[in-house]
Amino acid sequence: MKILNVVGARPNFVKMAALLAEMRKHAGLQPLLVHTGQHYDPELSDSFFQELGIPQPDINLEVGSASPACQVAQIMERLEPVLVAERPEVVVLVGDVNSTLAGALTAVKLGIRVAHVEAGLRSFDRTMPEEINRVLTDAISDFLFVSEPSGVENLLKEGRPSSQIFLVGNVMIDTLKSCLARAGQLEPFAHQKMCRENSSDWPATFALVTLHRPSTVDNARVFRIVWQALGEIGKEIPLVFPAHPRTRKRLRELGLESPRTATPFAHRNGIRLIPPLSYLQFLRLQSLSRFVITDSGGIQEETTVLGVPCLTVRENTERPITVTEGTNTLVGLNPDRLKEEAHQILGGKGKEGRVPALWDGQAAQRIVGILEQQLPLASERQQPAA
Repeated sequence: MKILNVVGARPNFVKMAALLAEMRKHAGLQPLLVHTGQHYDPELSDSFFQELGIPQPDINLEVGSASPACQVAQIMERLEPVLVAERPEVVVLVGDVNSTLAGALTAVKLGIRVAHVEAGLRSFDRTMPEEINRVLTDAISDFLFVSEPSGVENLLKEGRPSSQIFLVGNVMIDTLKSCLARAGQLEPFAHQKMCRENSSDWPATFALVTLHRPSTVDNARVFRIVWQALGEIGKEIPLVFPAHPRTRKRLRELGLESPRTATPFAHRNGIRLIPPLSYLQFLRLQSLSRFVITDSGGIQEETTVLGVPCLTVRENTERPITVTEGTNTLVGLNPDRLKEEAHQILGGKGKEGRVPALWDGQAAQRIVGILEQQLPLASERQQPAA
């Protein structure tokens, strides 16, 4: 049974690693991997494949950077002949990036079943590109694999049949659990690029920052006030900020970091800017940090499992279970709220949470088991009557 798996961006790699590892355990499955090339530089692609044990892609579409519409169109154009040639039983897609939507549209136009892993998540904010990708992918998928109960509720409200909805847990947590021991063996700041600076100067106690969403970094007013708040928090605890290249570029454009004085280890107001990290390196820093400040969806989930307080610089989240059960707190775009919550954590009053049900490292096993059971049945239903 041929299963074609599509990845394209950093969050996809983490989720797909667990699925591919499980598929390879089943002799009756033939998993193929297609990389769209949405993220193609070593920091955002190659290192993840190496660390997570993901096999080299069977096919790389090499799409690269483009506007969202062009990127989706190019992926569809290059993926279509692959699907025509391979004719898989199902196309498996993860997450909510452009590659996810493009893969779903291409498969459905060819009459190939679609499985969406991480289905049903909703921020209810249509200004987020990811929200559009999620809604459209779920609308045309045949198998909807859900990570938390809110996803089931959302899909039922949107009219999706319950027979296509499966609450299976979180594949991102599968990968985290399988990698945590290896990450724990790493020296926190032993990354080769960091070694140029005296490693003894790196703080023993720190908070971790990651910001990359357009709603945060592309809005000059918002980014300035968030950066100012970070500077004030940095007076209380050092902040380590692995900055996405686009985020670093915006800092320079806004005059928050001078290109003349910027280095890979720029130190501003208690904020240490460093290059992007590999998955294991970032996981190690997350596990050691006093708290995390982020606008990322996946990090809200990872910090919940790690038991690390998370302050999310967004007005909403598509992962509400990280707030109701986990360690996540939405602070919005309010710098005063961000500073107050950080102060509370440093005063020993940080939010405590619990790990949600089914986030047990077995989500991929459940998903593959369902596909093995359901796909032959779906094929039989499509056979013409004798």
